[in-house]
Amino acid sequence: MNELTVNELHLEYGSGASVNPILKGVSMHLTKGEVVALLGPSGSGKTTLLRAVAGLESPKQGTISIGERVAFDGSRQFELPAEMRNLGLVFQSYALWPHKTVADNVGYGLKLRKVGSTEIAQRVKAVLAQLGLGHLAERFPHQLSGGQQQRVAIARALVYNPPVILLDEPLSNLDAKLREEARAFLRELIVRLELSALMVTHDQGEAMAISDRILLLNNGRIEQQGDPQSMYEKPQTLFTAEFMGSNNRLKSTFVRRNDSTVTLRMDGCEVIGTACGAGTGSDVTAVIRVEHVRISTEPGVNAVRMPLSTCMYLGDRWECLFHRGELGEAGIRAYSPHKLNAGEYWLHLPQHAIWVFEN
Repeated sequence: MNELTVNELHLEYGSGASVNPILKGVSMHLTKGEVVALLGPSGSGKTTLLRAVAGLESPKQGTISIGERVAFDGSRQFELPAEMRNLGLVFQSYALWPHKTVADNVGYGLKLRKVGSTEIAQRVKAVLAQLGLGHLAERFPHQLSGGQQQRVAIARALVYNPPVILLDEPLSNLDAKLREEARAFLRELIVRLELSALMVTHDQGEAMAISDRILLLNNGRIEQQGDPQSMYEKPQTLFTAEFMGSNNRLKSTFVRRNDSTVTLRMDGCEVIGTACGAGTGSDVTAVIRVEHVRISTEPGVNAVRMPLSTCMYLGDRWECLFHRGELGEAGIRAYSPHKLNAGEYWLHLPQHAIWVFEN
């Protein structure tokens, strides 16, 4: 059984001539023990969808069900209040009470639900122990690190055993190093406790690391969904391909198409790519992941020769930009294990890695 089901959800802001549609018929589900990431650029509708599930936004049409209980039904104009949906919510800002201790912050939701003080103390102690916060129970939020505050917010969401926890950009307030550590902690916690979670993020690396399934939103609709590997390796649209990875848009012109292969002209050479989609038109865009470009001093099949423009040190590798033409025109980026000397190089572009989408 699904822990959460959303069907044909529509939500808009404003009215009359100034109406602004935000969600345009979104459908999704969340099964028990599954983590689903809502991924997309700013304005795509991912946070609005999460807030609609939480009861913090009012949709116009569609349905939302939590387990077997209907939380929203547009056809009946029925909407269950947020406080009755029994969902755990972790805000982007953590929203901790500054004047309350860790224990009081975590137990506050139980207090509002009229749970007895003895049971509150027991449940708070148990959830703090699960998250490694037992020794911090009497501290105040300003006495905690950012990572510890994040765990307190998660503990508060878990303390009353909700069927689903909603995570709104839970790692965005952490610095880069702490974010990587927190990402591993959060994934391990979710698996260990068999949580069902719906998480909003704009970071595709975060979504792939933590989630079992990704819903990529674009302009209020689901562009594509699937497990992280299929989303990264088998994009169905140009939007998905470019959002899910670090890519080169290849400056090329269409020559011909033969079933699943497309011949392109680049920098005076012909290269062959793989057609994505069923289109047959000549107005196309070709992309290739940066990591798929191979740098060589020798020519070969599906290769173009370009001069090196610059190299940038990334720690574990160098990112190299190859560029011909006016400054500002698109070049080709590739990774190298060492810094390259100035000069021209052959860039090998595997046929299977050049994805050609019809515009």
